[in-house]
Amino acid sequence: MVFRTLILKSAGLPGVERFVRSSRLFRPMVGRFIAGEGLAESISTAEGLAREGFFVSLDLLGENVATLEEAEAGTQAYLNLLDGIAKSEFKDAINISIKLTALGLDQDLDLAEANYRRLLEKAVGAETFVRADMEGSPYTQMTIDLVRKVRMEFVDTGTVLQSYLYRTDGDLETLIGDSCRLRIVKGAYLESEKIAFPTKADVDRKYLEQAKKLLVRGRYPAIASHDAAIIDELKRFVVSRGIDKKSFEWQMLHGIRRDLQRQLLDEGYNVRVYLPFGEAWYPYFTRRLAERPANVLFIMKSLFAK
Repeated sequence: MVFRTLILKSAGLPGVERFVRSSRLFRPMVGRFIAGEGLAESISTAEGLAREGFFVSLDLLGENVATLEEAEAGTQAYLNLLDGIAKSEFKDAINISIKLTALGLDQDLDLAEANYRRLLEKAVGAETFVRADMEGSPYTQMTIDLVRKVRMEFVDTGTVLQSYLYRTDGDLETLIGDSCRLRIVKGAYLESEKIAFPTKADVDRKYLEQAKKLLVRGRYPAIASHDAAIIDELKRFVVSRGIDKKSFEWQMLHGIRRDLQRQLLDEGYNVRVYLPFGEAWYPYFTRRLAERPANVLFIMKSLFAK
């Protein structure tokens, strides 16, 4: 946790961001995580993965916009993304993940809701699913409330829960009761010990408990992890309970554990690759590095392995 905190705090320094953005040293690393900056490139990458049998969730990077104009631009960019998916021969394999703060959540809750509904209306025509990503803890309740509200009209949307928050057990029960499609993750934001488990062991324990509950009771849950030990434990659980491999999906990040992604696909599981793109890649990139100390060494090694 100390290593993770150090990376996240250091990443917030303007000098560090300038260095990472300008240094050639980081370009291969960034390319490992990010599927380019433009719409056409991202759709092409998504279609390539779909040809291999993977599902894809496209994520246009950019959060915490500062103005109403930026919120409108972000919403329009998502609408363009949905148009691009609708035109793809692989549209059935591709959905999108969104950030509500990119739609104006910091500026005006009603505006963010209106923009969210615009996306969901477009998604109906594109016949695709929209997932509202979970952001830092100040947005947890707002995100859950907004998703629950719009699902009264648009059922093809869902959200994400983070196992490291103490509150997640209660949120999980509420949203399972709503038949809301959920992705379960450990959590990647820097949070206080007052609201989040401080140790990896505790986070892993809660993640396994909550993932198993979703596998049994959830509506087509997304189990998001790159941890081989956790995945093996959940695979054993699936077999022991006779759970259909197609009743849920594994989700993994673009560029991380591609060997494991392929293995799970070959074993008959549904596997969705979370595929981020766009110019605002820096916050996402630093969270990926900070998730666990092994990520830095793993990425460096994998750059030379393939």
